[in-house]
Amino acid sequence: MSTLIAAENLGHAYHDEWLFKNLTLGIQTGQRVALVGINGAGKSTLLKLLAERFSPLEGKIVKNKSVKIGFLDQEPSFTEGHSISDFIFSLENKQQQLIKEYEELIENPNPDEKTLNRLYEELSEHNAWEYEHEIKTILSRMGITHLQQQISTLSGGQKKRLALAKLLIEDPEIYVLDEPTNHLDIDTIEWLEKLLTSGNKTILLVTHDRYFLDNVCNTIVELDRGKIYNYNGNYAYFLEKKSEREAADESTFQKNKNLLKKELEWMRRMPQARTTKSQARIDAFYDLDSKTKQRTDNQSITLNVKMSRQGNKILELDHIGQSFDDKKIISDFSYTFKRADRIGLAGKNGTGKSTLLNIITGFLKPEKGKVGTGETTVYGYYKQGGLAFNEKERVIDIVKSDAEYIKMADGQTISASQLLTLFLFPPKKQHGMVEKLSGGEKKRLHLMKVLMQNPNFLILDEPTNDLDIDTLNVLEEFLENFPGVLILVSHDRYLLDKMSEQLFIMEGNGEVTIYNGNYSEYRLSLDAAKEKPEVKKKESQTPAPTSVAQKKLSYKEQKELEDLEARIPQIETEVEKLTQSLLEIDNSNYIGIQAVTKSIESLNSEMNTVMERWLELSEK
Repeated sequence: MSTLIAAENLGHAYHDEWLFKNLTLGIQTGQRVALVGINGAGKSTLLKLLAERFSPLEGKIVKNKSVKIGFLDQEPSFTEGHSISDFIFSLENKQQQLIKEYEELIENPNPDEKTLNRLYEELSEHNAWEYEHEIKTILSRMGITHLQQQISTLSGGQKKRLALAKLLIEDPEIYVLDEPTNHLDIDTIEWLEKLLTSGNKTILLVTHDRYFLDNVCNTIVELDRGKIYNYNGNYAYFLEKKSEREAADESTFQKNKNLLKKELEWMRRMPQARTTKSQARIDAFYDLDSKTKQRTDNQSITLNVKMSRQGNKILELDHIGQSFDDKKIISDFSYTFKRADRIGLAGKNGTGKSTLLNIITGFLKPEKGKVGTGETTVYGYYKQGGLAFNEKERVIDIVKSDAEYIKMADGQTISASQLLTLFLFPPKKQHGMVEKLSGGEKKRLHLMKVLMQNPNFLILDEPTNDLDIDTLNVLEEFLENFPGVLILVSHDRYLLDKMSEQLFIMEGNGEVTIYNGNYSEYRLSLDAAKEKPEVKKKESQTPAPTSVAQKKLSYKEQKELEDLEARIPQIETEVEKLTQSLLEIDNSNYIGIQAVTKSIESLNSEMNTVMERWLELSEK
């Protein structure tokens, strides 16, 4: 394998503090590397340096000039006044420009036939039909449909998906991805995993998603206190080797501490004669003292804030319904929350998860039905957008604005400064400005403020975005011992599996399905539903066991599901035949080309309808 890009003796500082110095790293062809480390370690900065977004203060980035790097920023920025189409389709790419012109033309109800025929001919000439299908697939997966929409009208999540779509379409030699799974639903994440692991792609990414990390990456690189540690293996291998390294570091640290103590006693005796030998020993003392100070004890967050008392009545949703712009979000949903409920809220983007949470917390009054909240219910709502902190305010003042002293679960009262220390904000960061915190540190501060409210009904909307894995492990430990009600919205399959015992599934058509089990169990039930018709054919006498997901299907629905499953391969075969015939038609036969293309588009449209209905029935 050849090295595509390398960092040599890299050094960079942020707000007058060095993130790393003398750092060396190489990425080879076909490597899929995950960069891990705590919030504030400099992961995003290192990605931007390797993507050549700015120059390092020390050292250099080495790569061949012809190597193309695709960079996905954590918060992408866009040129003002551009539409989605302007951004997606590159001016330098002839195929993309033809596809752009074609897509814009067919959006017109009465396209100019002469122009359309010319585009058919040019698209065939440049072998762009397959590329056009690939681009459409990527855009569709990212939920991008209106190409003429202005980028300025998109939400933060839509902008992130747009930037990712552009990168996937370009297919660079090196993918540099900062939190690529943020703002993606689980189905799209699983599709992205398959795409990134196909071919021989070279990838460097930062992600908190442990399933994604394990499924995509074959190398782990840890950034710890300004140093790089390489692990050739998956995440489980990394954890094992990291534990061994930390044990060795601890042993070395204790030896250094003992030696330093002896040397300090020698220094205090202040020898009168300063020989060359004693001067060398003095120099060695200062070197050892520096090394010992650099090492910080492994800290951990202790989340044990007090929970408010919870009464018998917690929350009742009684036949609630909600719609926006004539679109049904929730049609008729009822549920009575019980103590220690642990619910995962799942569904594709745009199916109404945030709407349901806003109804639960009282931010939105439903159009239909009633919400009955218990007198003792105290919500803690960690929102996806985070809190709008004053960047020029000190970290400690933000906490003190809520309370100078906080009561913990064991009855102990601690100061705001002590609580910040428990959340890994040392005194220097506590008295520093919010603007100096990394994105993940701001999310940790937001989480801390939510827990300070002593909630007994905790709602976490995408809590894993931008948090480091160490913090997530501690959050999971806290949630496992949290005795109140938990509602968790997350695309992190690992967290959903570990924390939820029940799912509310937003179907997208107003229906909210309750499933007893975690996310992996739910997916297995869907797979069982898909396989059931096949089993029935093979076992004519013995009926196949009925899966949980299919018990709710009526006879008519079961028959419809079987018909849909038979129709899907038929459509695929027809599309394949028509695509082949399109290549064989003479380029001058515009009418023939147009007729075949319309047939393909009609079949693709039918396939989308069939797949949506099939998915709807399968999930029942």
